[in-house]
Amino acid sequence: MQETRILMGMPITVELVDDFPPDRLREAINTVFAYFEYVDEKFSTYKECSEISLINNGALTIEAASKDMQLVFALSEQTKQATNGYFDITHNGRYDPSGLVKGWAIYHAAAILRQKDFANFYVEAGGDIQVAGKNAFGQDWRVGIRNPFNLHEIVKVLAVSNGGVATSGTYIRGQHIYNPNNLGQLMTEVVSLTVIGADIYEADRFATAAFAMGRAGITFIEQLEGFEGYQIDQQGQAIFTSGFARYVSDAKTH
Repeated sequence: MQETRILMGMPITVELVDDFPPDRLREAINTVFAYFEYVDEKFSTYKECSEISLINNGALTIEAASKDMQLVFALSEQTKQATNGYFDITHNGRYDPSGLVKGWAIYHAAAILRQKDFANFYVEAGGDIQVAGKNAFGQDWRVGIRNPFNLHEIVKVLAVSNGGVATSGTYIRGQHIYNPNNLGQLMTEVVSLTVIGADIYEADRFATAAFAMGRAGITFIEQLEGFEGYQIDQQGQAIFTSGFARYVSDAKTH
C-alpha cells in the first residue's frame, strides 16, 4: 500500500509492502501522516501559532518549550559542533531548524512503523528517504538521484536497504542553505549533494552541513565513517566518495 499527501509544504510518501491485512496497513499509514502533521504544527516557521514561531516571536522561551522542541535544539547544537559550525539554525536572530527536522521526522516515522512490526517499507519527504527491508519485488529499494539541470533525468540509481538517503541543493527550492561563516555568500559552486547513511536523520543533517561547505563538502562526507556521498557542481561534474559505487544499481527506481 502506498499513499502520498502534501504536508510540511512538500509531498510525503509512505509505502508498506509487508503482507498484513488492508486495515492494518491503512491504520499504520494514517498514524505516520498524523505524526507528520504534529511535526508541522510544532516546527513550521510559516505558521504563526507553531511552537517555533512562538519562540521566534518572543512569546515562548526554549526552556518552557516542549520536550521535542528542546531535543531538536539540543540536536542542532550537537550537529553544529560536529560540523565545525557549518550547521547553524540561527538566521538573522531567528531559529529555523528545518535542516534537521525533516530527517528527524522521517526517522521517527520509520520508528513508528517498526514498532508496529513493519519490516519492509519506505518513507519519503521532499526527496529525503528512509528505507527498510526489501521492496515489493524482494530487492533492495531503488532510490534515484536527479539531474539538477534536468529534473526529469535520473543520473544514478541507488540500491539501499535499511538506510537513509538525503539530498541537499538549490535546484528546487532556490537559495535556502547558507554558509554560516559568510551569510552573504551565495552557494553556487555545488548544486546537488546526496548523502547515504545508516539512517535519514544522520544523512539529512550532514548533507545540509556539507552543502554549506561548498566544494569541501564531499571531502567532509568522505571523512565521516559510515557515510557516502555524490556531489554535482555548477559545471555538471560529479565527484563521489570512495565507497559510493557499491550502492549504484543499473535498475530503475523503486
